[in-house]
Amino acid sequence: MDGLELFAIAIGLSMDAFAVAVGKGLCMPTIQYRYALMTGLFFGGFQAAMPLVGFFLGVQFEDYLTAVDHWVIFGLLCLIGLNMILESRKEEKELCDIMSLKNMFMLSLATSIDALAVGITFAFLHVDIFFGVGVIGITTFVLSGLGVVIGNLFGARFKSKAEIAGGIILILIGIKILLEHLGYLAP
Repeated sequence: MDGLELFAIAIGLSMDAFAVAVGKGLCMPTIQYRYALMTGLFFGGFQAAMPLVGFFLGVQFEDYLTAVDHWVIFGLLCLIGLNMILESRKEEKELCDIMSLKNMFMLSLATSIDALAVGITFAFLHVDIFFGVGVIGITTFVLSGLGVVIGNLFGARFKSKAEIAGGIILILIGIKILLEHLGYLAP
């Protein structure tokens, strides 16, 4: 997996965190940059930690799944992507408990579960995990912080579109990996 694909995955994974951050920004009467920074740190930290956990889980089971790993990767990325697209259609939960630690912890965990599954796929693809989690964490940090600012400035216009775009990106990467493995595309 090259750096561009890894960056595309990072963007796809960060879209749900971005959407939640936009919701956080909507709740603020005026922008508070410390909240944008805190949101970026929470979401970026969780998005970086979860693939690391998934990677080590995937390494444990790699020997059992090697024959079907491309199908597992394809399935996980498509399920994550479809879930993101479906989530974009749901009514937004209450996000206006602006920055309580409990709220931020729960939102960070909820938006990073898909990153756990991606970490498992990284184990099968033999991705440099520390580079990978760095790209994911930094990308999510930046996009989440920007999400708070954008939410405060522009409103909810971009939130569901971001989740849809992220879902489509993950599905397309899953299809590309499957087609490469089946020999229809050159790696």
